[in-house]
Amino acid sequence: MDAATPLTPEELERYARHIVLPEIGGAGQQRLKRARVLVIGAGGLGAPVLQYLAAAGIGTLAIVDNDHVSLSNLQRQVVHDTQSIGMAKTQSARAAISRINPNVIVILHDLRVTAANAAQLVSQYDIVADGSDNFETRYAIADACAAEGKPLVHAAVGRFDGSITVLKPFESDAEGRPNPSYRDLFPSPPPPGLVPSCAEAGILGALTGVVGTLQAMEVIKLVTGIGEPLVGKLLLYDALAARFETMRYRRA
Repeated sequence: MDAATPLTPEELERYARHIVLPEIGGAGQQRLKRARVLVIGAGGLGAPVLQYLAAAGIGTLAIVDNDHVSLSNLQRQVVHDTQSIGMAKTQSARAAISRINPNVIVILHDLRVTAANAAQLVSQYDIVADGSDNFETRYAIADACAAEGKPLVHAAVGRFDGSITVLKPFESDAEGRPNPSYRDLFPSPPPPGLVPSCAEAGILGALTGVVGTLQAMEVIKLVTGIGEPLVGKLLLYDALAARFETMRYRRA
């Protein structure tokens, strides 16, 4: 990241509730301003991630999505609205971000992530938040982040359940053991057709808000250096039971 970027008087007021937190303060807010975060997907998970990171003052948000807004998206993809139907999701999300916080630089990548382009994409940013809805993209992003040394905040949702973890396999834990990778958690993707899409199985709209907001929280923790990120831990959320559980996993 670049050298310290002074906060303007307007920014000092905008982020006052952050700055009075001793754990963040002015220095932490400057780190947020300097951060470059890549968000994969402007859908159910990407929507709250983008909204809360923009509000928090992340300096540069990059959005990857090659889809357009449809009416059936609006039940959960709250960064878009009825007037956005038919627009590219990246364009719609950028307009929403500009309304939330005009200080944020927004970069659009209207493409589908593949194993061929993932490394070049993630290499441009400090942290990646993956809210994609397919295993091909998840593995491509996870492999690229591991190779490029970029922290990855991964989340997934289905029907009434969600999960989130932080991946830093290029570093070691306090005992000197290498941190686990995405492939330690999920060695191989399931056979095609085994896991139904949300169009087939359905999904509770507010669930994506809960899990996506947790994802944004992990990004903020990584940028500011506060708290303990979910490295080597998979946080599971059961919406129907209102229950959180944490599963630990290690390098295979």
